[in-house]
Amino acid sequence: MEKNMNAVVTYAPHDYRYEKFPMPECGKDDIIIRVILCGICAGDLKAWEGGPRFWGGEGWDPYVEPPCIPGHEFVGEIVAIGEENPYWGKLKIGQRVVPEQVAPCGSCYFCKKGQYHLCQPHDVFGFKNYLNGGFAQFARLPKTALVHAVPDSIPDELAVLIEPFACSMHAVDRAQIEKGDTVVLAGAGPLGLGMVAAAKLKKPGKLIVLDMRKDRLEKAKALGADIVLDPSSDDAYKEIAKLTQNVGCDIYIEATGHPSAVQQGLDLLRKGGRFVEFSVFSKPAVVDWSIIGDGKELDIIGVSLSPNCFGKVIEGFTSGELKADGVLTDVYPLSDFEEAFKRCSKEGAVKVALKP
Repeated sequence: MEKNMNAVVTYAPHDYRYEKFPMPECGKDDIIIRVILCGICAGDLKAWEGGPRFWGGEGWDPYVEPPCIPGHEFVGEIVAIGEENPYWGKLKIGQRVVPEQVAPCGSCYFCKKGQYHLCQPHDVFGFKNYLNGGFAQFARLPKTALVHAVPDSIPDELAVLIEPFACSMHAVDRAQIEKGDTVVLAGAGPLGLGMVAAAKLKKPGKLIVLDMRKDRLEKAKALGADIVLDPSSDDAYKEIAKLTQNVGCDIYIEATGHPSAVQQGLDLLRKGGRFVEFSVFSKPAVVDWSIIGDGKELDIIGVSLSPNCFGKVIEGFTSGELKADGVLTDVYPLSDFEEAFKRCSKEGAVKVALKP
């Protein structure tokens, strides 16, 4: 067997290299998978661009520990499994699987409380040199990895969306949408579109999606949005005021990653409404906090990762109840990763994936 594989390796911002990298070895408690597809996340792009959230600065400790292989939205086929791995006897060679993005330690304060997605070490595939991700031909899943089997009925092109849609579902769960609520979702990127599909299952009174790209608004409409608006040309405040008798929306979900969308949400919400923050920002969002308390008495809800949602997404994809049509738009060879990164921001692109 080859001792090296093809991989994209992170060294520094804008210094990612397609090169030969040592093949992962299967220890007694590991799983080795052949990567089939790996999606490109907004976090991957912000790490590539040198965002302080990933490389340190502006109050952040460095999160990326190079050299490492990026990618945490991957589906693969098991090629080896150690006899002491917790999935030994449950998963088989040749079976397709998706790992959750975090490999929780199981012993920290948060893991013991059942909040494994908030694990203190917070080891996420693709950012640490000891936990390489899916921008490679093969990947090692350690014993701490949370691994889910992919049913044969789910094609590879849908399986690669399980991780981002699980994040979307967690955001919608945190939003606590009730039947009849007016929900405004800002951002119709890959994760925003996953939220549209998940939110539609909650039967809101009105599901309104905001984005500045027509192609993404069209996809949001196809996935179940009742109303789509472009804030650059539509008066979103006026339209939502009209729809709510000047009260404001019940729930606002921020999924754009742009600081201006935070103030927008605070303005659009009704008194006693709920603001759900999902994005990772490239720079701080600054607002007048008095509107949160004295002004409107808002609930502010944060969202991180996708606890207990992979199974629900797999079930939704299997039944067809959870829609994802048109979300995966582009697949590039791993060697063309830079072109794939550039494609992510272009018209017509939603989720872009790499194929080793």
